[in-house]
Amino acid sequence: MNVSRRSLLVSGAGLALAATLKPLNAFAAAEVAPDIMKRALAALERHGASIPHRDVIAISNFSLPSRAPRFQIVDLASGRTTSYLVAHGRGSDPRHTGWLERFSNAEGSHATSEGAYRTEGIYVGAHGRSMRLQGLDASNNNALARAIVVHGAWYVSPEMARTHGVLGRSEGCFALAEASLPDVLNRLGPGRLIYADKV
Repeated sequence: MNVSRRSLLVSGAGLALAATLKPLNAFAAAEVAPDIMKRALAALERHGASIPHRDVIAISNFSLPSRAPRFQIVDLASGRTTSYLVAHGRGSDPRHTGWLERFSNAEGSHATSEGAYRTEGIYVGAHGRSMRLQGLDASNNNALARAIVVHGAWYVSPEMARTHGVLGRSEGCFALAEASLPDVLNRLGPGRLIYADKV
């Protein structure tokens, strides 16, 4: 999805401009929620010294069901947004309804954590190419210890969403469609913000 708007400056003015995001197409489920955009930009300001690259940010809007593209990469200069499917943790959705019911930062919760993350190094692990994350808030500061990462997963795909109405669930990681992963890793890379929240 593309967003047509003037350059978005990461500042107090940028926070005000965030509320003006308007999608160019009709897939409203993939739009960046203005409230979450404001919070993401506030997190970028709050953690500015920890985020060396401020050209793009990623936002996961867990207010939306898992079948909707709710992981959005936003180019802060152009306002252009690209949306992807992302799974949430099984501890956040124990009945597997497709809706995130709760966040948790606890070890062993298998839940998604809310808040600001800094992208770290890319490595090859059990899920193939993956990206480590550093949780920057009290609500997600166990991310490294819990091995919360960005990775690809077979249970995340448009076909899974169409066939089952829900995606599979991770153990708290940002699990993306395997076909989307290279684009996401290349666009984010280390040192950028991912912000996870719900309205």
